[in-house]
Amino acid sequence: MTAATTPRDERDPQDPPLLALNGVGKSYGTVRALEGVSLTVRAGTVTCVLGDNGAGKSTLIKIISGLHRHDGGSYRVDGRPVRLSSPREALDRGIATVYQDLAVVPLMPVWRNFFLGSERSRGRGPFRRLDTAGMREATREALAGMGIHLRDVDQPIGTLSGGERQCVAIARAVHFGARVLVLDEPTAALGVKQAGTVLRHVAAARDAGLGVVLITHNPHHAHLVADRYLLLKRGAPAGSHARGEITLDELTRQMAGGSELDELRHELRGEAQSS
Repeated sequence: MTAATTPRDERDPQDPPLLALNGVGKSYGTVRALEGVSLTVRAGTVTCVLGDNGAGKSTLIKIISGLHRHDGGSYRVDGRPVRLSSPREALDRGIATVYQDLAVVPLMPVWRNFFLGSERSRGRGPFRRLDTAGMREATREALAGMGIHLRDVDQPIGTLSGGERQCVAIARAVHFGARVLVLDEPTAALGVKQAGTVLRHVAAARDAGLGVVLITHNPHHAHLVADRYLLLKRGAPAGSHARGEITLDELTRQMAGGSELDELRHELRGEAQSS
């Protein structure tokens, strides 16, 4: 049984984390987009990264996924220092990133999107062809294993709801051996019911033994599934908390600006009274 499939309650706390960033920074020319950010991801846990627009969440995703290299601090996978040079290298190390736009081909069937870029074939030489039956069945089994039951894997993926497409993307990452799953705002622009479906599958991935990094601006969604919270503000850490260390109200307050919001409230009330 691999680390990615060992139930979370059987983890050895002495095992090195799947992924660890320590004091990571990133500059684009004279602009410092990220500075001093630390993040530890262990198997069978969900770490939520929260922050407003411009907080540095996108830059952090790009570093974890191998799209951009960090230029400060350290990045370790399984306890070994790395400098990832591409998303393919990250995937080879078991780090899969599901972006908000999902990068699917809407008119292609679900099973074709599931195996897009990793198609199976059968036969040899001039008789080599796509193993369509095998890929259809593997897609059905992988989705069912995550509790996703679609009417037909031959239907175009564009006909699925936003929540269903997110769940298919999560199941695909699990199927292809991801150990760390990075989700970029998976519940953004979804209704309450669809967001709940996605969060259930985030929990299912966690319970299957993956280390999940959930990027979100919604503290309510974060509080439902997270084991740890990392708050970012203007590219720097603004707080790091374990689940039992912070309430939803305080998490929401910090996410909304905390003391800055209080100052703005007093300022606006003062203006209202003087007018």
